[in-house]
Amino acid sequence: MTVTDAIIQGVVQGLTEFLPVSSSGHLAISQHILGVTESNLFFSVMLHLGTLLSVIIVYRKTVCELIKGFISIISDITKKKFSFKEMDHSQHLVCMLALGLVPLFLLFIPIPGSGGLNAKELAEVWAGSTGYFVIVGISLLFTSLLLAIGICANRITESKAHRKHIKKKEAGRHTVNAADAVCIGAAQLFAAIFPGLSRSGSTLAVGELRGLNKKKALDYSFVLGIPSILAAAVLEFRDSVTSGAIMQSDAVSILLGVAVSAVVGTLAILLFKWMLARDRMYIFVIYTAVAAAAVIIISIIELQSGVNIFTGEQLAFT
Repeated sequence: MTVTDAIIQGVVQGLTEFLPVSSSGHLAISQHILGVTESNLFFSVMLHLGTLLSVIIVYRKTVCELIKGFISIISDITKKKFSFKEMDHSQHLVCMLALGLVPLFLLFIPIPGSGGLNAKELAEVWAGSTGYFVIVGISLLFTSLLLAIGICANRITESKAHRKHIKKKEAGRHTVNAADAVCIGAAQLFAAIFPGLSRSGSTLAVGELRGLNKKKALDYSFVLGIPSILAAAVLEFRDSVTSGAIMQSDAVSILLGVAVSAVVGTLAILLFKWMLARDRMYIFVIYTAVAAAAVIIISIIELQSGVNIFTGEQLAFT
């Protein structure tokens, strides 16, 4: 891998990981066009850690609050003083974060009738096999629809707030409850399965549908992504050790990729927050809809011909 490749991949990872356009979908698109069937798993791990650093930088105060809340929960449990009804704000946030992560465990449960294949493995097949390229397009279309629905839900929330003489930026609930956490966690689960379904976009939309304040919904979505990104990095690291990808990695390229993904990721989060505050989310609705249409049209042509129109290779379904 060249330094230029590392920088480009760092930029793409940093942008698509947080903007509601789906990093997995764009990775599948780039691999489909270039005919790439394998990627450097260890480099992917390091890029994930770079984007993880982005979230920690932007939400450093919230991360400190989570650590404080976790320690206080453990302390209260050991002293037999812990009570769900008497939790403070930091303890409540820790519990809601833990509850939001529960749906992700369904990724590792075998799917009935699949011969032992679980959802995570199925997602890898869909993302890595050229024959399933249409799934990326359909998932991008759902991303566009969810974002549009989220915009409508938020406008209804803001309209109700206006009638009650509440400021627009204060519209909606500001506290995540258990039902919110489970629903948003379920959205994150589906985003992990379908390449092209944006994690940040779908979780934000579900939060808005639940009546949450749009800023609070986005903040919870990004904080929920911290353990999710870390877990993905751990799993990819395990696979990279097994495949020997670590030995094939160049230190300079890795460091550059991590630095670029961290910087670009930080800027992407700030851009997303700015666009949400300025009601510019329709830009992502249009972009993902156009990308979805292009991928679906290309997929139909390829399924009829049986070959990848970019590389001329036969479509693969495994």
